Amino acid sequence: MIAWAYLLTAGICEILATTAFRYAEGFTKLGPTLAFGTAGIASLFLLQLSLSGIPLGTAYAVWTGIGAAGTAILGILYFNEPTTTTRLFFLVLLIGSILGLKLASSN
Repeated sequence: MIAWAYLLTAGICEILATTAFRYAEGFTKLGPTLAFGTAGIASLFLLQLSLSGIPLGTAYAVWTGIGAAGTAILGILYFNEPTTTTRLFFLVLLIGSILGLKLASSN
């Protein structure tokens, strides 16, 4: 169970890193650049910790899925990115796939 907590936290750190990356402006802004580096390193560190109880393929798929879905949702909510029916459908499908991997790994 702790491995999944590490993985969820790693995914959240990945979302933070990609959001900071948006503001780093080619790594010319110190604050966002440091936030990007810190969140990125934390994300990878937590991903590594999660491997103590989750197979690599599952952990990596879930980690990238959390990062991708979370970043896309933030883009829609805060950065006026498009909210087409097709885009929302595939976001829901991605989130469902992440949950499916978690359920399939619980045995």
